[in-house]
Amino acid sequence: MAGTLYGIGLGPGDPELVTVKAARIIGEADVIAFHSARHGRSISRAVAAPYLRDGQIEEHLVYPVTTETVDHPGGYQGAIDDFYAEAAATLAAHLAAGRTVALLAAGDPLFYSSYMHMHKRLCDRFDAEVIPGVTSISAASAALGVPLVERDEVLTVLPGTLPAEELTRRLRETDSAAILKLGRTFPTVRRALADAGRLAEASYVERASTAGQRVQPLADVDETAVPYFSIAIVPSPSNNPAAQIRPGSGEVVVVGLGPGDDAWTTPEVRDAVAGATDIVGYTTYVNRVPVRPGQHRHASDNKVESERAAMALDLAKRGARVAVVSSGDPGVFAMAAAVVEMAGDEQWRDVPVRVLPGLTAAHAVASRVGAPLGHDYAMISLSDRLKPWDIVAQRISAVAAADMAMAIYNPASRSRTWQVAAMKDLLLEHRSPDTPVIVGRDVAGPEESVRIVPLGDLEPSEIDMRTLLIVGSSQTAVVESGGERKVFTPRRYPG
Repeated sequence: MAGTLYGIGLGPGDPELVTVKAARIIGEADVIAFHSARHGRSISRAVAAPYLRDGQIEEHLVYPVTTETVDHPGGYQGAIDDFYAEAAATLAAHLAAGRTVALLAAGDPLFYSSYMHMHKRLCDRFDAEVIPGVTSISAASAALGVPLVERDEVLTVLPGTLPAEELTRRLRETDSAAILKLGRTFPTVRRALADAGRLAEASYVERASTAGQRVQPLADVDETAVPYFSIAIVPSPSNNPAAQIRPGSGEVVVVGLGPGDDAWTTPEVRDAVAGATDIVGYTTYVNRVPVRPGQHRHASDNKVESERAAMALDLAKRGARVAVVSSGDPGVFAMAAAVVEMAGDEQWRDVPVRVLPGLTAAHAVASRVGAPLGHDYAMISLSDRLKPWDIVAQRISAVAAADMAMAIYNPASRSRTWQVAAMKDLLLEHRSPDTPVIVGRDVAGPEESVRIVPLGDLEPSEIDMRTLLIVGSSQTAVVESGGERKVFTPRRYPG
């Protein structure tokens, strides 16, 4: 009968972290196989040494190349593929002769391990059993004594061989990260952490669980002395001492979450929200932010913008990292203006304030029907809560007379029901009743509806606060495309 192939997970390096089952199978196997570079020193064999017995056959599988150049006609990959084929043939001969083969693997056999290449080549011909092992990530987390993630937080495992731009993007999007395969990739990894704004949070763990273990802040590591068996760990903000409140470290970041769909929230904004100690905003928008352990949420009514801005600045003055959240873009009828205005007060002038843009509701609605804002356009709020209606009416008339398209925010509410009709009358003084009007309600939300109606048929009673209107210019046209009606305002203007 053919023998069985065992993929033995040895753990991160400490022989005492080898599982009981792995130790038993190592001692029972007929053949012990292990990999090494051309220098011949096998870390896996050294870890398994206490469990070996006399008389076992040893197969030393030596890589022909690691990082150096190669003269193989197929290049590096060709040389490695040939090596794996030859190694698989060697192990297959033992298995066909009825011998059990224990192939040693550092960490876990199916986690960035050499074993998986043998498994894929042999498991269809022979019985194969994988004995899982403690991963380097678990060992590094234990060495730090810091939890990586909890509750709904996300851990992302990254190979350091990724391009810097891709590493940066993924580091911005995740709560916690582990970056493997350092060595010569370390400068790229450090640059990506810095670009993602997470270098101060990152720790470096070298040879976790072994006598040579070394732990230090990643920013302090000498990049010329980083071995392959090292790992970068970025714990989630709720578990990261470097991400906690410190006197003088506070700031306010005003962010735009986009109009409704989480896919329309930028990675930059997600990163800022994830790294905040405090979330401040209108209740509806705060509820869009995922709940994170240790993060404080301060929700309030939509009519207290100045008070909300003052609260955010006070928190930051005491060392908190505050994310003030708005829908759409924070600079368009949202919290950025209120925060920047309040920040000019003497008591908060030392508090850093940043504004991160978001996708606007106007652009989201426009995208659903084509390009109604393809030429000059204006954004006007119909709300007269913060400015008198006379000013609103004057601006509507001025934009209409200038023959510009316009996006109308805050068209109605429970207490404001007449402004849409008044706006329609003003527009008809300058626009044809056939002028296209896009009525977008709850765009990117569960109740989304988008309609195209002539200005003369616009029904004010159908408009509410969750609606945004786009009124075309005299040049705005409706066309058929792919069985749908599309709207565009041409970039050319007659004459």
